[in-house]
Amino acid sequence: MANKRSLSSAGLLPWLGIATIIILLDQITKIAAVRMLAYGESVAITSFFNFVHVYNKGAAFSFLASETGWQRYFFTILGLAAAVFIIYLLKKHAGQRLFSWALALILGGALGNVIDRLLYGHVIDFLDFHVGGWHWPAFNVADSAICIGAVLFIYDELRRVGK
Repeated sequence: MANKRSLSSAGLLPWLGIATIIILLDQITKIAAVRMLAYGESVAITSFFNFVHVYNKGAAFSFLASETGWQRYFFTILGLAAAVFIIYLLKKHAGQRLFSWALALILGGALGNVIDRLLYGHVIDFLDFHVGGWHWPAFNVADSAICIGAVLFIYDELRRVGK
């Protein structure tokens, strides 16, 4: 039994390593954004990309951002609960590479944003893309990892259903 557990833990470690790298990249880039720009400042990098320093007190697309503050705790608890469930899934399915990549990216992104909520009460966003009259909400490395992980997850499921 102990041997089976150690094999399972060994399979989990690379995925936790990927999540940790995402968390580190996310936090380092957020620190850089905060140090380089004043809150609310925006610097045009290209005709379609700005480097900004903004806060999001809500979730994706500033969902619930204008609420009274309860959302900070709600999204923190939700992120932590998701992390626990994802770690369970990673441990159970560590051999499924694409599925585990997806989960590791989502885990790293979720925990990156949870760290912001715990430390600052909001998430720091700094990437701002726009084309013509279309403007995407500002986001960060954690958000990017979550989105890429979600796309990989959907692709993996579609591929699995197709077999």
